[in-house]
Amino acid sequence: MNDEFDYDLTHDQWEALKALRTPVAKYPKASRFSVEGLIALGLVAIRDDLPIITARGRKVLIRGSSRLLLDLAV
Repeated sequence: MNDEFDYDLTHDQWEALKALRTPVAKYPKASRFSVEGLIALGLVAIRDDLPIITARGRKVLIRGSSRLLLDLAV
């Protein structure tokens, strides 16, 4: 696995990252703590006072999706 995209995110951080894939009007409010952690990792940025997923965040989300499925299967 490529270490560049291998992050050990909490469940809340994964949920926040997944929620940020959708248009702003449709995603639920994520916890501030989770979003701040994602910002510190460079996976989320703030634009116009709203969190948005970065290109790196999208790559991590896609890369981590298969890992999340494996966790469910075990």
